[in-house]
Amino acid sequence: MNQGKVDLKGLSLKQLEQLLLEFGKEKYRVKQLLRWIYQRAVSDFEQMTDLAKVFRRQLAEHAYVSAWQPEAVEESRDGTKKYLFRLSDGESIEAVRIPMDEGRATLCISTQVGCAMQCRFCLTGNFGLTRNLTVAEIVNQVCAAQADAPISNIVLMGMGEPLHNLDNVVAALQILYLDDGLGFGTRRVTLSTSGLVPEIAALAEQVKVQLAVSLNATTDEVRDRLMPINKKYPLAVLLAACRDYTQKTRQKITFEYILIRAVNDSIADAKRLVQLLHGLPCKINLIPFNEHEGSEFKCPAEETISTFQSYLMQRQIITMRRASKGQDISAACGQLKGKLDKQAR
Repeated sequence: MNQGKVDLKGLSLKQLEQLLLEFGKEKYRVKQLLRWIYQRAVSDFEQMTDLAKVFRRQLAEHAYVSAWQPEAVEESRDGTKKYLFRLSDGESIEAVRIPMDEGRATLCISTQVGCAMQCRFCLTGNFGLTRNLTVAEIVNQVCAAQADAPISNIVLMGMGEPLHNLDNVVAALQILYLDDGLGFGTRRVTLSTSGLVPEIAALAEQVKVQLAVSLNATTDEVRDRLMPINKKYPLAVLLAACRDYTQKTRQKITFEYILIRAVNDSIADAKRLVQLLHGLPCKINLIPFNEHEGSEFKCPAEETISTFQSYLMQRQIITMRRASKGQDISAACGQLKGKLDKQAR
């Protein structure tokens, strides 16, 4: 039914303005459209009652507004929700709503079907990369979750490497930021990368976003083992790119550090981490490894985690321990892909 038509949820502000210009419409009509699509969640042009009937017919002839419903939803004991979305080509992705303090919620969204990075601690990476998500597919995860309940923050930490799909991710962020749309401020959106150095530099030039870098090791030997991308962009190169990023953007970087028993959780690792990050505006998120079936890795003992965190904090490095939520529904960090999809089928 929509063959040959353009999905308005995949268009930037400038692209929407250009489309309306082709229809002979004024720029201010774009704001009206954005409010109907994103603030009122209306996908039927006939319901956009403050638009002229002729204009509505023009839109219906040339465009449509995609609207998603999750195929399946699974809720954890701790209130975490995992959404399964079926894509038009039959592929599937997952997004996760994580409850926070004071009634707030963070939505973790995907940017690819699968992932090409093959990080050994991540279940999603075992499936390989199928394809990039389109701009509309990234945006629709947020719209669908918002329809369920309000979202306070967004993290691009779901399936896929966001910087491996840079163009579509940047375009989606610009749509999410629109004041007349969903209106997410740049401080409310965090993008996580495994460390694609050229793309980190490009990101700094193209869009403002909170950057999180998945570090997970303090030597190239260990990081090579955990994250194959390190063989292309070793620690010295990656950290130099991070320093450049903070200088260009005047923003701190968050370093994510997954603690794995007897791999990267020693005091020697903590000492090296302090040295590596010396003088770099940053904070650290410690993530105890979320164990899953088939993995060779284990979560460190509680005492080891506390000792590691204390060592960093005593050296004036802001260090947060991320609570692992949604483990009972395979919605925790590194666990996405597959389980809910199999149940839905």
